[in-house]
Amino acid sequence: MENRDIEDILAAAEGGEEDNDEEVGWGLEDLDLPPELDTPKASTNARSSGFVTPPQGMPVSQIWSQKSSLAAEQAAAGSFDTAMRLLHRQLGIKNFTPLKSMFLDLFNGSHSYLRAFSSSPVVPLAIERGWSESSSPNVRDPPALVYDFSQLDEKLKSGYKATTSGKFTEALRLFLSILHTIPLVVVETRREVDEVKELIVIVKEYVLGLQMELKRREMKDDPVRQQELAAYFTHCNLQTPHLRLALLSAMGVCYKAKNLATAYNFAERLLESKPAENQAKMAKQVKQAADRNMTDATKLNYDFRNPFVICGSTYVPIYKGQKDVSCPYCTARFVPSQEGNICTVCDLAVIGADASGLLCSPSQVR
Repeated sequence: MENRDIEDILAAAEGGEEDNDEEVGWGLEDLDLPPELDTPKASTNARSSGFVTPPQGMPVSQIWSQKSSLAAEQAAAGSFDTAMRLLHRQLGIKNFTPLKSMFLDLFNGSHSYLRAFSSSPVVPLAIERGWSESSSPNVRDPPALVYDFSQLDEKLKSGYKATTSGKFTEALRLFLSILHTIPLVVVETRREVDEVKELIVIVKEYVLGLQMELKRREMKDDPVRQQELAAYFTHCNLQTPHLRLALLSAMGVCYKAKNLATAYNFAERLLESKPAENQAKMAKQVKQAADRNMTDATKLNYDFRNPFVICGSTYVPIYKGQKDVSCPYCTARFVPSQEGNICTVCDLAVIGADASGLLCSPSQVR
């Protein structure tokens, strides 16, 4: 009985499906569906909209190097070889040992570094000269420089003070430092360029004079050479107070060596400079003593009547009309035999080398 009932139920169900095919269903035809999506096209768009790594930009230091023809800015950008070539072509510099620490200072002073996470590399940051919040992000200013002209002016004053105090070794160190820094200084105007060139000549005279004075103090057993070096020192272009001290020293050295005629000349020059009362008194006494015996006990390689310049290496006079060679950077003069050697005054350039001249301002290349 049970089996029969099951068969009847199944048969009725089958028949009902056939009889009600149009009336009974899922009702899907009544749904207002959108048109079918193009599945392959959608997957293609999804792939094309994925993240693409942007190309790497040019490092700021490379931009600096490409835009500048100034040695200081090349060193700040880390292009040391380019900076060295520029200094050799412009100033004849060949000995770069005194400039090594300044190259590193310029590079370090124009860069900083930011660490975001301990596991990530540091991010280098360029420090630009004259940057402000209104600066364009797409325009790079020149690198910030750690050396400027005002620093040299302060160092010059310190050198003068040390010279006045008789601290010649300290004064020489300061003046040499100025000569070594000037090639790596950048100024803005033509007027400042002229001031830089003038400073080179001023400092060169002091370096030469102080070198001779320190040499003179080492030659205690050679009174003739001592007198000559003291005499040459008075022909360096010094500030008036320092010239008076040099004249006073040369006058005393020659007077003690019985070279009264030469001492008389220094006494006259000292009085012409309107010295202090005690210095004037001493000069007048030397003149009175020399008036009674206007002779020299020893002959010196020194003729104050004939204009001359002093060789920066051999410390001998190069009289007017004699051949000489000069340093292309500091302009110190030398006897011809010194050509090709490193200048003993600035300790940087090659004596007699061809050079185009100091380039320390953008105004010179515009």
